[in-house]
Amino acid sequence: MATTGLSGDEIFCLNQKGISAGDLVVGNSVFSLGFVGGIGSGIKTLIGGEVTQMTDMVREGRHNSYQRLVEEARRHNASGVTGVTNDLIRHAGNIEYLSIGSAVHAPTGPLKNSFFATSADGKELFCQLDAGFIPIKFVFGNVAYSIGFSGGIVASFRSMKRGEVKEYSDALNMTRHLALSRIRQDAADAGANAVVGIKTTIQPVAGVQEMVMIGTASHNPHLPAQYERNPVSSSLSNVEMWNLCHLGYAPIELVLGVSVYSIGVVGGIMASLKNFVRGEISELTTLIYEARHNAIEQIAKAAEKCGADDVVGVTTYVNDMGGGLIEFMAMGTAVKRIPGIATESPSLPMQAGVKREETFMRVSPFFGMSQLNSPSQYAGLASYIP
Repeated sequence: MATTGLSGDEIFCLNQKGISAGDLVVGNSVFSLGFVGGIGSGIKTLIGGEVTQMTDMVREGRHNSYQRLVEEARRHNASGVTGVTNDLIRHAGNIEYLSIGSAVHAPTGPLKNSFFATSADGKELFCQLDAGFIPIKFVFGNVAYSIGFSGGIVASFRSMKRGEVKEYSDALNMTRHLALSRIRQDAADAGANAVVGIKTTIQPVAGVQEMVMIGTASHNPHLPAQYERNPVSSSLSNVEMWNLCHLGYAPIELVLGVSVYSIGVVGGIMASLKNFVRGEISELTTLIYEARHNAIEQIAKAAEKCGADDVVGVTTYVNDMGGGLIEFMAMGTAVKRIPGIATESPSLPMQAGVKREETFMRVSPFFGMSQLNSPSQYAGLASYIP
């Protein structure tokens, strides 16, 4: 008997690849930054740049929880783990790093001879395998970063004038690309030529911001040799990737662009005055348009540089940083038609495209009506409910 986090649709899809469900497995690690580390991080936050103490601490905690999840899965004699999560939960000043996934058994096929771990759920794992991307290892790249007190002063003077604030744009661009380079390096070290299904999270940790990318280091024999030490990267879901591979396209590179713009003192005054009357605030309209255009232009240039045919799955994010500053980020996946890229199946099973319906809800005095999307989210939410 298995006690699994896999849904019925996931079990159906994995069964098509000869994979059966195993038990739910968990790994965790509780960390404290400590007094010395706190002083070092505080100094670095004033100076600006990557807060290496925090990056290293968070990375160690994430790695420990993942390794313990893997050890538990091996004790269950599993072939691998699917749906691996890697979350941060705060407990009275300490941070718990929590990894949860579902062990699976693969007695036949390409996964039978080596242990694997993937962030993909059961349906996405089917798509990944069917598109020729054999999972190797759950990987992540993170960076804890502060723009710093000095950078903030420079940017505050720059923000008095309307237009891009390069200090902030450059700092945030560096943060995002550092995380991306680290997840690709983690994949290369695992012998992969691709890291797929990348999901990105930005969150506050001990007074700084952490950006973390998680995905699955994988290998596709049809990718050119140039990607053996510089793996392709993709922010597409594996279902989306399957559809593109079915057409002969492979993901080449996750591309992103960031621009931070200031409305300026004069523009801020004009926008405030216009709030008293109904109508368009043209200052904000043009500001956001320019920021969007700048970020999208950056990803187009990055895609052209890597030799892509197109950029797909472009998503955009707008963040009000306060003080008249607006961050605009664009992210997508550069793709290219490559000989040999194809899918095993002529079409996806219906179950692969069905969205899982959540059946448990709890009213919290802190969060209101909360929908619990995963076991790890439940664990994180429960820690805040008295």
